[in-house]
Amino acid sequence: MTIPRLTDAERAALLAACPAWHLRADGLAIERTFTFSDFAEAFGFMARVAIHAEKVDHHPEWFNVYNRVAITLTTHDAGGLSARDAAMAKLIDGMV
Repeated sequence: MTIPRLTDAERAALLAACPAWHLRADGLAIERTFTFSDFAEAFGFMARVAIHAEKVDHHPEWFNVYNRVAITLTTHDAGGLSARDAAMAKLIDGMV
C-alpha cells in the first residue's frame, strides 16, 4: 500500500501544530526527546504509546535510557513523513 508523503505545506503545518518536535536533518522524519521523573514513568509512557501504535499499525522508532525517551516518527512506506506521523505526534503530545 502506498501512503502519500506530506507536502511541504503539510509538513510546515505539522511542525507548527507540534512545536516540541523538530525535523530531522534529512527532512524525512520528526524527532522529540521526553524526560520523565524516573524509569518507571518513562516505561509507562512507552507502554501507552505502544498500545496505540499496535492499534493503528504505525510504530515509532525510539530509544530509552533510564528517564529519557527519544522518538523518531517517519513512514517507511511513504519514504518520509505522512499523515500517520502527524496523527501519532499529536497523540503522543497528548500523553505527556
